[in-house]
Amino acid sequence: MDITTLRILATIASFAVFVGIIAWAWKRRKTSDFKDAANLPFTSD
Repeated sequence: MDITTLRILATIASFAVFVGIIAWAWKRRKTSDFKDAANLPFTSD
């Protein structure tokens, strides 16, 4: 296996991880968690 093949595999793996993170972030059941986290800076103790 040469360096070009390793670079291609690393690019494909990085893209797969990126798509996985996007899919995780757009799940409907996570929406309320993200809305709560977005409002954290505005809540007072």
